[in-house]
Amino acid sequence: MEFKHLRTFVEVVRTGSFTDAAQNLFLSQPTVSQHIRQIEEELGCRLVMRTTRRIEITPQGRELASYAEDILALRDKMYANCSRKGHSILSIGASTIPSAYILPAILKQFGKEHPEVYFSIQQSDSAGTEKGVMEGLFDLGLTGRPCTNEELEAEPFCSDEMVLITPVSRYFLEMKEKGGDVRALLDQPIILREEGSGSLKAADRYLAAEKIDPAGLHVVARINDQEAIKNMVAGGVGISFLSSRAAAEFVEAKRVLSFPLPDGTASRQFYIIQRKGDIPSATRREFIRFLHSYSHNDEKSNP
Repeated sequence: MEFKHLRTFVEVVRTGSFTDAAQNLFLSQPTVSQHIRQIEEELGCRLVMRTTRRIEITPQGRELASYAEDILALRDKMYANCSRKGHSILSIGASTIPSAYILPAILKQFGKEHPEVYFSIQQSDSAGTEKGVMEGLFDLGLTGRPCTNEELEAEPFCSDEMVLITPVSRYFLEMKEKGGDVRALLDQPIILREEGSGSLKAADRYLAAEKIDPAGLHVVARINDQEAIKNMVAGGVGISFLSSRAAAEFVEAKRVLSFPLPDGTASRQFYIIQRKGDIPSATRREFIRFLHSYSHNDEKSNP
């Protein structure tokens, strides 16, 4: 019996639902069922009575839940006491979107709850972030693409949508009012991100899905800076593919127009990157747990 099995069981008891427990723990429902079954087989007794409409915790299950809560609390105390050395610094490498548009709010909230933790943040593109994690420069990385290095592991923690942004002009306003097809706009001068960018990879996926040859685009610039891209688009230099998170402020200020991409071509994930086999500190484990929880709540409130 492992700690993760007890954590799963306690969450099932707390929520009264396999589905809710799976969602809160970022597990699949079959995994939750397997954890409960393994505990029952090891103890030789039924802990949860399942029906098609609800679950019921047996008396043995209630007793185990009480023990499990004490064990998990003791484990957390042990980790905290053994790994705490006063203030701790978490070094994070992040690609552009996580660094500029996701991390600030998360760090602010996490800092309130954990005043002993400090952060060192370095922004790069996704490829540079992977390299930094691999070389031990960062405790973890946040990127806009799954890692390509087999010695790294990636787990998704939040999602985003790519959009096409354009200058504000009568032509583009009329196109937007008519529900203009994004394909019809791609004859315009276009600004793209640099090679190695997760945003560029996402744009390439859209072009591939629409069977559009990137070589046929009129690329006027390749720029690493999202703010520079937005200002150039607002100034009429061209159009660009951009994260909806990055574009939001300029769209709300009516400095650029935003055109959604077709369903199935616009979604992208952001990933937590770590070295395989690495033993994370208690601070890193808690921050990763917080990342999942914060992002899950953010996406529920902003579907």
